[in-house]
Amino acid sequence: MFEKRPVGHTSLAVGSLSFGCASIGNLGSAISDAQAEEVLNRAWETGIRYFDTAPHYGRGRSEQRLGRFLAGKSRGDYAISTKVGRVLRPGEQLAEVDGFADPLPNAVHYDYTEAGFAESLESSRKRLGVDYIDIVFVHDIGPYTHGPAGERHVDDLLSSGLPYLARLKAEGKIGAYGLGVNETEICLRVLRQHPLDVILMAGRWTLLDRDAEAELAPLCRERGTSFVLGGIFNSGILATGAKPGAWFNYEPASEEILGKVRNLEERCAAHGVTLPHAALQFALTRPGVASVLLGTSKTSSLDRNLAMAAEPLSPAAAADLFA
Repeated sequence: MFEKRPVGHTSLAVGSLSFGCASIGNLGSAISDAQAEEVLNRAWETGIRYFDTAPHYGRGRSEQRLGRFLAGKSRGDYAISTKVGRVLRPGEQLAEVDGFADPLPNAVHYDYTEAGFAESLESSRKRLGVDYIDIVFVHDIGPYTHGPAGERHVDDLLSSGLPYLARLKAEGKIGAYGLGVNETEICLRVLRQHPLDVILMAGRWTLLDRDAEAELAPLCRERGTSFVLGGIFNSGILATGAKPGAWFNYEPASEEILGKVRNLEERCAAHGVTLPHAALQFALTRPGVASVLLGTSKTSSLDRNLAMAAEPLSPAAAADLFA
């Protein structure tokens, strides 16, 4: 079992390593139910007990597969986080949407109000087969997803959605809540107006991208807000290195990014460590991080990441690479 770390000021604690379930929602390519079951089984066997999912991942397919896997397991033995903001309703069958292959036949409606969150959570609970959600993240609220038109969603969130989540938490119906986003500015804006237990930050506090360090991490320490870190390999480039075709932030890496990664690879080599090993250890050792998400559809990749997680860097390597 991995080290348990607290989530904000709540009574909830989660493992330092967790499983990100976008992969079992067919992110990038379709996998079978059997493949999803296999990688979830492997995660469970290794001691992972915190699973993060979302309606967005395969338009419900990830939640559905996770729910099937957890059926029959004692509810007190694991923690689940899912997300609100996208309400799923019956729709047409598509071959691919938003990077997910063979999604469930659902349409997406954005709604950050109390009513939208209530509808989304009710549907998620049914797909997951649970009555209680440990962590609820507000998904993709910022301009990265919505552009300038997102101001209405932010108003809905602050006036309606977040007060609703606060009530659910006070009533013991959820354990914690926060934001799940790919950008720091919206986190700063919301956190200055409403207390949050935790922020799932994808790709903005990594060995390559330190955007969260300047203002957000200090503000979270001040407020007692924890982090869950996702996207720790920045869409793959910190796992593959600066090879041709490497991806950063969901698109092919620019020459500037490739150059930065080459520099990191050289510094890692000088200490006898690999780039993905350093990236994983960076995430695990950031202050205030409750958990680091490992997302994959392959047991071999999961095993490789777990092996790297178990081997801390030398003090000299950490001092150089993480400075």
